[in-house]
Amino acid sequence: MSSEQGASPSTITLSMPEADIAVLTLDMQDKGANILSRSVLVELAAHLETLEAQPNLAGVVFISGKPNMFIAGADLREFVASLNAPKEDVIALSKEGQDLFARFTKLPAVSVVAIDGICVGGGAELAVWCDRRIMSDGPKTEIGFPEVKLGLFPGWGGTARTPRIVGLGNAVELVTGGESIDAQAARAMGLVSDIVPAADLLPAAVRLIRIEQQTGQFRKDRQSWAGPIRMSETELGFLGATASAVIQGQTKGQYPAPLAALEVMMGGSMMDIQAACEFEATEFAKLFGSEVNRSLLNIFFLTDRNKKDEGVDDTSLSPESVNSAAVIGAGIMGAGIAAANVKRGISVSLTDANKGALAKGVSNVLTEVSFNKATRQADVDLAVKMAPLINGTVSDAEVAACDVVIEAVVENADVKKSIYKRLEPLLGDNTILASNTSTIPITGLAKDLAHPDRFCGIHFFNPVRKMKLVEVIRGEKTSDQTVVTAVAYAKRLGKFPIVVNDGPGFLVNRLLLPYMNEALELLCEGAEIAVIEKVAKAFGMPMGPITLYDVVGLDTAFYAGRVMWEAFPDRISASPVLPALVKAGRLGQKSGAGFFSYQNPKKKGEFDPEIAKFIDPYKKGDREFDKQEIENRLFLPMLLEATRVLQEKIVRDVRDVDLGLIFGIGFPPFKGGLLHWADRVGAKELLERLKTLESLGARTKPTELLQSMAAEGKTFYSN
Repeated sequence: MSSEQGASPSTITLSMPEADIAVLTLDMQDKGANILSRSVLVELAAHLETLEAQPNLAGVVFISGKPNMFIAGADLREFVASLNAPKEDVIALSKEGQDLFARFTKLPAVSVVAIDGICVGGGAELAVWCDRRIMSDGPKTEIGFPEVKLGLFPGWGGTARTPRIVGLGNAVELVTGGESIDAQAARAMGLVSDIVPAADLLPAAVRLIRIEQQTGQFRKDRQSWAGPIRMSETELGFLGATASAVIQGQTKGQYPAPLAALEVMMGGSMMDIQAACEFEATEFAKLFGSEVNRSLLNIFFLTDRNKKDEGVDDTSLSPESVNSAAVIGAGIMGAGIAAANVKRGISVSLTDANKGALAKGVSNVLTEVSFNKATRQADVDLAVKMAPLINGTVSDAEVAACDVVIEAVVENADVKKSIYKRLEPLLGDNTILASNTSTIPITGLAKDLAHPDRFCGIHFFNPVRKMKLVEVIRGEKTSDQTVVTAVAYAKRLGKFPIVVNDGPGFLVNRLLLPYMNEALELLCEGAEIAVIEKVAKAFGMPMGPITLYDVVGLDTAFYAGRVMWEAFPDRISASPVLPALVKAGRLGQKSGAGFFSYQNPKKKGEFDPEIAKFIDPYKKGDREFDKQEIENRLFLPMLLEATRVLQEKIVRDVRDVDLGLIFGIGFPPFKGGLLHWADRVGAKELLERLKTLESLGARTKPTELLQSMAAEGKTFYSN
């Protein structure tokens, strides 16, 4: 490691609590998390050199100075700076990290990593290179290898060392799955030796060193872990086949890193540790800088930015505290929003004009918040604990007494306004009144309010428990203070809030509707449902647009489409297919039939020959479409609408578009977002593809922004 970028001397401190025990404490000053930047690795190398010169050393303990935070991985910004590096340079950097961590295995002393809090990525690799690991019993303590979520796999020896410690099967699950495990799971698989309270980590590490020095087991393990893994060809073949099948089923071939990690671990298992590390470095370089790697890194930075973004440019504002929330409407969305609050310890008053719906809503909230992931069923003790946080009420006074009041009733402006008129006079001076509307402009809803500055949209996505996105929509008179508070509140619920200026469809639905609308146009031109679905899923969408209609509800889609058609009649075609299906009562999954039939026991969508009688009367032709044409038809109108959103300044930053579509509709993460994907294709190429769609009129006409980008050689992200 080069010493040109030496870290602050206080980043890693070396202390000797006992004459023969060394403690390395990592604590990056002015940082909330420890990361293994190049400068930190340089400093670690210098400390190891010091320790290597001490012949009477019994043990080394590596520990963090930050509570609930061991190491959050490598410095990804340094990764980005090296994305275009030659493969041989990437291999060299990987080997450099391996060689540094391997020095722990050559010390005469026992090396113990004492983990409290998050230990992932490069931090987990450092941990597996040490002789022993102990973890705290804190709720935030976890260890894992999330590299596959960035299109990579561990490149500092993680794929070579981990299987030798916990067994190849456990290691395959850890590395290819990318999920972290808690201390109990780590101990069960032999990854850690002990679990103790955080305050006892250092004494426990010293005790472990004394035991290891007496037994000498660490030396035997070093020797064993340096060789190939002992496993029969039959066992190896079975593990490889079953793991490969599971990975293929999960990734659909669109994420190469998990399968590549499997191959590296399978191949490396038959080699000694040095050869396995060299194999890892060579294969790691093949993924580093790939399209998928770049895309997934982009998502990491999108989410990282969102965590820090307060929603407004005025950084002097502080959010008002939100300790109670009211939700008006106890249907699917209202109950979902209420449950999201209860899970985060925020008391909720849930109300509904229909007392039967209210009782059902409260029951649904308790069922959701008491679900135990470990047992996969409701936990009675958890339900009893959470019950005081949910208040089913018909009292306007109880609703108005909350810090934020969210209306989640039917998508009808008059109904919503009547609720606001009744409640607003009862609200506190700092109470935020919000609507969960997905389509109705916020400025219009706020027209008759006495305090439109304290009104905004807080649009959750269905199902609330799964969807991370929240649109915070500001009307013309919404104050910055209201926005800051709404953003902080959404983050407290564990969501990614993006601030959107008012307009039809806001951001996500405005971009989604052209995609869905084009699918109906393709049907009427003779494209088969199965073909449209296949192309969309091959592109990476979680489901095809026709299935999405059934999931959303055809009546809901019809209403949203009407709002968009009224706003943009030149770009949105009012397809007669949708109202015909709605009139026939085919509303999608909720009615048992839509474009597909859901009458089977598993309620899964099946082809329904009856659908033809709803499409055939409106067919404009009957021809075959190739994959590229369908892909262009589905996604280019969505992209053009995104350029209009940028031109109209509906969002503050291009990155909000990509974050919104990834977490709002499941735009394929391996493409990095709609605009990131467009940048990879290039503005000039996009214009060429649009030329083939000129006959479709305004909805495929290139915008000024896209044309200027092509002329100037710019990208969305450079803007």
